[in-house]
Amino acid sequence: MIKNFVLDTNVLLHDSRAIFGFADNTICLPIYVIEEIDNFKRDLTELGRNAREVARELDELRKQGNLREGVPLGNGGHLRVIFAEHVAVNGGAKGKSPEGKTMDNKILQAALELAEHDHDTPCVFITKDINLRIRADARGLAAEDYDREQIDVSEVYTGYRQVEVQDSVLATFFEAHEVVLEGVELFSNEYVILTTPTGGQPAYGRFDAAKGAMVPVLDSRRKRVFGIRAKNPEQMFALDALMNDDLKLVTMVGKAGTGKTLLALAAGMAKVNDDGIYTKLLVSRPVIPLGRDIGFLPGDIEEKMQPWMKPVYDNLEFLLSLNPYAGDSKKGGQDELPMDGVVEVEPLTYLRGRSIPNQYIVIDEAQNLTPHEVKTIITRAGEGTKIVLTGDPYQIDNPYLDSVNNGLTTLVQKFRGQTISGTVTLMTGERSPLAEVASNLL
Repeated sequence: MIKNFVLDTNVLLHDSRAIFGFADNTICLPIYVIEEIDNFKRDLTELGRNAREVARELDELRKQGNLREGVPLGNGGHLRVIFAEHVAVNGGAKGKSPEGKTMDNKILQAALELAEHDHDTPCVFITKDINLRIRADARGLAAEDYDREQIDVSEVYTGYRQVEVQDSVLATFFEAHEVVLEGVELFSNEYVILTTPTGGQPAYGRFDAAKGAMVPVLDSRRKRVFGIRAKNPEQMFALDALMNDDLKLVTMVGKAGTGKTLLALAAGMAKVNDDGIYTKLLVSRPVIPLGRDIGFLPGDIEEKMQPWMKPVYDNLEFLLSLNPYAGDSKKGGQDELPMDGVVEVEPLTYLRGRSIPNQYIVIDEAQNLTPHEVKTIITRAGEGTKIVLTGDPYQIDNPYLDSVNNGLTTLVQKFRGQTISGTVTLMTGERSPLAEVASNLL
């Protein structure tokens, strides 16, 4: 059945192509949404970019007919601009409407009037504003969140699974260092924990799509990576992906204390400093504050970035304390590391337009990035560059993102099964017993 979908402003600011995401239904935009979009068009952030893209798209659709009467979208659907008849121009309410004091009220009122006038067509209000969904539901209007990909964060691809096999299969794997798992469909570079009904020693492997078989992983529980040894199977899988030069994109998802940043930096230092595979370790993270921002910071770019990059420096200093052979010039702490030419701190703001070859790039706290920002970062990768993104979808400080629509979660789902990428979800906290209990209970 054809439905009327009324879109809120935040939906278009989140996804500039949202009007094309509802198949052959009718998209209804309250005129007040367009007014709010206009307020964002000069913004230099992701919101401003989406606002300008929406304005250009609507202008092109306007040429096809009257927006109030409706124009075709090309995918079988139609777009209409609607008004609320009982909202005064000055923002006050008149007539029977209890709404009208704010833009949210006007948008909701337009949706309510549409549902009232068009009884035969179901009307659904789409907004990312939780409180507005509650208000719409209280007024008898069906309201839903906008999730174009329909992702359930609890079902996001973890990058590994456990498979029970017969003892003979396990014996073949230990002897031949590869085995074909009959009847098991695996994604490329998916990690596997092989167990047996008898409860013997498990085996750990990675599915090699080119061979069609499971191959052993780097046993980082015995062989250290820049002084770091894996403490659990998840960390072993992560280090295998991080040290595999064929995997140009690695995503690591996990709660606080699971070792995401430390593992990424250890592998980066090993590849740059020890193996010489890459020319430089480039590290960055979004500048999104937790709580109230302290305001402007003095100094040049490196000095401004130091407070934001302090977690990275803490991990690097710990790694260097484990590796006295890394060189005297690297023992000077955070002031010396960027000057040494091995580690470089780069604000994400200045990545657009660059081409970065032969570097090991680590993007920390990637859950605070939008899908578009993640796309911008990954498309900077030049020949021979590896990109690692780490983050926890449940700890998001960006007010316009959630655990589903952030760039990290989207990236994990989109790149699932690609031969040049791998992902690992880390579940076990290893920072300290206190940190693990706090992460679980709080």
